[in-house]
Amino acid sequence: MRFSTACVAALSATGVVSARSWFGGDSQDVIVKDVDKVPGESPLEFCDSDHSKDIVHIEQVDLLPNPPEAGADLVIRATGTVFETITDGAYVNLVVKYGLIRLVNTKADLCEQVSNVDLECPIEKGILSITKAVEIPKEVPPGTYNVHAEVVNADGKPITCLQATVTFGGKKNSMGDL
Repeated sequence: MRFSTACVAALSATGVVSARSWFGGDSQDVIVKDVDKVPGESPLEFCDSDHSKDIVHIEQVDLLPNPPEAGADLVIRATGTVFETITDGAYVNLVVKYGLIRLVNTKADLCEQVSNVDLECPIEKGILSITKAVEIPKEVPPGTYNVHAEVVNADGKPITCLQATVTFGGKKNSMGDL
């Protein structure tokens, strides 16, 4: 449950101003297409859809460290512009897959999730910046994770849609670890 909570919190945070990947290890490859990439230092990319009517324009998302590491805090810095008030009833459709296995498929209350980044609904229109640290569980197993987050306002209007793919391996022992 901590795993999905970290996913929702991080994506919701960036989804409101910008949304991830919170998985980590020592050997990671991030796979993203530059054309759809969210500006900044993160594995985030925009979903393959029309974003011209999105309520939020994402200007930048930085994740520190990038790529995220299991068992470490992930600092999310996100900036963007909110064009319409985001109200109670907004939600995130979140899907997390480990390879082909669906780990999480949930509809989460966005207003509950943004409280994890010190925001509350309604989120008024204007420029928004978020800096927040979230803990990534150390138990995240090595492999490829695909995350898809579609964020929708209570009236059905799209807020944003983001996705990320992160591949990472387990810890490799060296002579110094013996």
